[in-house]
Amino acid sequence: MDVVATRRSTRDWIVDTCLFLFAVAFGLLTASERVQAPLPEPAWVFGLDQIVATLGCAALWLRRSRPVELCVVLIALAAFSELVSGAMLVALFTVAVHRPPRTTGIVFGLSLVSGVVYVELRPEPAMPGLLLFLLGLAIQGAIVGWGLFIHHRRELVVSLRDRAARAETEAHLRAEQAQLRTREAIAREMHDVLGHRLSLLSVHAGALEYRPDAPPEDVARAAKVIRESAHQALQDLREVIGVLRAPVGELPQPTFADIHQLVAESVEAGMRVDLRQEIGGQVPDGMGRTAYRVVQEGLTNARKHATGAGVRLRAAGAPGQGLTVEVGNTAPDAEPVPRPAGSTATDAPGGQGLLGLAERVALAGGRLEHGPTGEGGWRLAAWLPWPT
Repeated sequence: MDVVATRRSTRDWIVDTCLFLFAVAFGLLTASERVQAPLPEPAWVFGLDQIVATLGCAALWLRRSRPVELCVVLIALAAFSELVSGAMLVALFTVAVHRPPRTTGIVFGLSLVSGVVYVELRPEPAMPGLLLFLLGLAIQGAIVGWGLFIHHRRELVVSLRDRAARAETEAHLRAEQAQLRTREAIAREMHDVLGHRLSLLSVHAGALEYRPDAPPEDVARAAKVIRESAHQALQDLREVIGVLRAPVGELPQPTFADIHQLVAESVEAGMRVDLRQEIGGQVPDGMGRTAYRVVQEGLTNARKHATGAGVRLRAAGAPGQGLTVEVGNTAPDAEPVPRPAGSTATDAPGGQGLLGLAERVALAGGRLEHGPTGEGGWRLAAWLPWPT
């Protein structure tokens, strides 16, 4: 942890002032004891101690910029000057707070060596040398322990803040990913639900535009299909919007049995569909829903891009073998019916519809194949796992 060597804050000034006053008070207390009970040593030694203590206390204002260097110098001076011990303790505390524990351990070892040297150079007649050394060891150990406690506490606070910041960032990313997945799911549902209905509308509207002289009964039948398909498309759109307004709800999902109704609607629209099923059990709802979407996409694309072509629909499978759904059409035997002005073919082979379908099949653990056939037609096939 680096020491901030730039402008001090108000808190820094208060802490530095308190530590400076502590060092001064420690030196004054020691000096008063020396005056009351002078030791048998030259008088100039006491004067030198006072000068060293004054310089050491003044140097404490530099402790934030160079704590280790200042501490080493004060430790060396404390080897013969007892009045500088207060400043040395403050510098030792600073190193323990702001520097790694390894550096603190080295400096603490040097302070113990300085204590041994002081006991040898200036023994106390009223106190044994070993007791004096142990007293200094206890004081210095307490100072270093306090500093290490603050050091580790600050590191813990910093790590908790970083962890909280990372957790907030991860939560934000997860929320964005969830929103993206929700949008993609809703887009797939809207495409699957509305694409089939709108393709029926496009076919019958195009037929009316292409054959304005059709018999009245044909016009009435086409208008009826357009009205019913438009009504059903509006109902489906309301359901999707309801999910957007109330995310806790779910769209009414089709099942495998609804494929017959899907085929019937396509036959009513004029398509030739050959349906064959070889199912050896009850298809699970999740798998049946995916199979329904495969058939829906295949019939919709055949109706849009292979007008008049026959469609072969095959579904086969059993538990433990998987479910295979295949939709194929022959080459179109007529030119496509002109589209109304402003309409677009959004589901050309390889378009967004097949991309969304591939994602849906992949989420179910299956695989999707599609592409042209040798006879000029198109084939869409999916395999879905069916557990035993």
